[in-house]
Amino acid sequence: MFKEMKVVGLTVDPFTNMPIVILKDSEDKNTVPIWIGLLEASAIATELEDIEPPRPMTHDLLKNIFDTLKVEVVRIEVNDLKDNTFYATLYIKMSGKKYAIDSRPSDAIAIALRTDSPIYVSEEVIRKSRKIDLKEKTVAAKQDKESEKWAEILDQMSPEDFGKYKM
Repeated sequence: MFKEMKVVGLTVDPFTNMPIVILKDSEDKNTVPIWIGLLEASAIATELEDIEPPRPMTHDLLKNIFDTLKVEVVRIEVNDLKDNTFYATLYIKMSGKKYAIDSRPSDAIAIALRTDSPIYVSEEVIRKSRKIDLKEKTVAAKQDKESEKWAEILDQMSPEDFGKYKM
C-alpha cells in the first residue's frame, strides 16, 4: 500500500550536515525524512524556488528528453528502506509501453517535481523511516567526509608526487 506525499521542504541534519528532503502526506499524519546529497538537494531546491538556470541542469535535461520523446512520468515510488538507504522507482510510459526504472529517491523526486508527477511512499517505508538509526547516519557522513578529504588530497597531487608509480 502506498500513500501519496508532497515535498514540504529541505533541511539540514544538524549532526551530519547532510541535506534532508521532507515528504508529508496530505493529511499531515505522516512525514518521511530522506537524507540526500548536496547536488540533489540543490536540484530539488531550484525547482521548489522556481529558479531557472541559464542552461539545463541534469534533471532539467532529463525532463527535456522526456518531453521531446513524449515520455510521461506516471509516478515515482519510494518503495524500500534497507540499512538506512532509501530506494525508489520511476514509472514512465512511452509509446503505450510502461517501464519501471530503479532510481535514487532524490533523483526521482527532482524529476517528479519538474514533471508535476505524483510521489508515493510505501507504508512500510513510512514505518521504517521512524526508526532510522541516526548514529549510523552520523558514522556514514563522517566516512563520506573522510573520503572527500582524501579525494581533495589526491586532486592536489601532481604526477611527480607519485614517484616510481608514474604512468
